[in-house]
Amino acid sequence: MPVASSILRRVNGRGRGAVFTAQDFIDVGSRDAVDQALARLARAGQIRRVDRGVYDLPRTHPKVGPMWPSADAVAQAVAKQTDSHLQVSGAAAANALGLSTQVPAQVEYLTDGPSRNIHVGKLLVQLKHAGRVDMLLPQSRAGMAIVALRHLGRNAASMSVLQRLATTLDSADKKQLSRVRPRLPGWLGSAVDAVIAGAPALG
Repeated sequence: MPVASSILRRVNGRGRGAVFTAQDFIDVGSRDAVDQALARLARAGQIRRVDRGVYDLPRTHPKVGPMWPSADAVAQAVAKQTDSHLQVSGAAAANALGLSTQVPAQVEYLTDGPSRNIHVGKLLVQLKHAGRVDMLLPQSRAGMAIVALRHLGRNAASMSVLQRLATTLDSADKKQLSRVRPRLPGWLGSAVDAVIAGAPALG
């Protein structure tokens, strides 16, 4: 089984905790051959099937045994498979930037790829297809600021929220926001103007 052997060598080279899909092995064989090899390796216990089309080489804890990969590692692997980008959800962005104390109850990512639910053990990871504004600056603090403001809404984008963002974001973040500012509609654009200028008001 040359395809399976090649896959296993590459997986072992990446080490425990690696998450992968068939897309990672398109240079090894045909898609059908890769899919079949991954399924055989999973049945043999040499890798683990996390969810449909998603596999890992699990890390093992001395007391609890095999551990599940992180939600982020799984989401990144799926995004790579579909040649798409990810952004944290608005709720997660607001919490990470200190704009909200509410911790999201669900693990959710925005994506310019297809929507999908992925089960990682008992954890549900949701990938939700998002519009162009949410995906203007994926996986950046500037992009997080945009989705956080959209999540909070116009009424919640208060002086204190804008001032906190203006303080939290550095000059590089604000340059990124300036670059996409013409593509931001209505109140959101005004809020971003205030953040870039360091002003606490929408104007």
